[in-house]
Amino acid sequence: MKKHRCGWCEGDALYEAYHDNEWGVPVYDDDTLFEFLILETFQAGLSWITILRKRENFRKAFDNFNYKKIANYQQTKIDALLQDTGIIRNKLKVNATVSNAQSFMKVQEEFGSFSEYIWSFVDGKPIKNSVKHYKDAPGNTPLSDTVSKDLKKRGFKFVGSTVVYAHMQATGLINDHEVKCFRYQEV
Repeated sequence: MKKHRCGWCEGDALYEAYHDNEWGVPVYDDDTLFEFLILETFQAGLSWITILRKRENFRKAFDNFNYKKIANYQQTKIDALLQDTGIIRNKLKVNATVSNAQSFMKVQEEFGSFSEYIWSFVDGKPIKNSVKHYKDAPGNTPLSDTVSKDLKKRGFKFVGSTVVYAHMQATGLINDHEVKCFRYQEV
């Protein structure tokens, strides 16, 4: 019997694997939270499948999303990234990745971990929505507005409410799997 999945991923093996194994699974690891944050910022204005298809290239280009290294990137490294055809070569987003790595570490210093910080917005447990069809899921909410404002106040860039909401969905702070999806009860 075929598994019922959220409609947005059906028909593409990479999308389905991402949906089945990663999307909506609660993430408490700072390294993974940073990777998703950066990927979401690059996704702004583009489709998620575009980012997924370039994910391995992003990992190679950005030192496996090692935020400690990224925070210290010099102009020569930034210039090299802007020539890398395997990633999204957006100057503002590349520069934002460097400053976001710096801001990420400041949050870690203040809260002990980025995970402690981000999960505090949902009292440490995922919000489980009741989405009947993926197109009914919101693009942002008052909660993502609040998180976005706080991140911006802390120096993060490309973290508008829609990007933040997508990050919260991807990292399991919010469960927006369709209620009929086999993953809805699992995550």
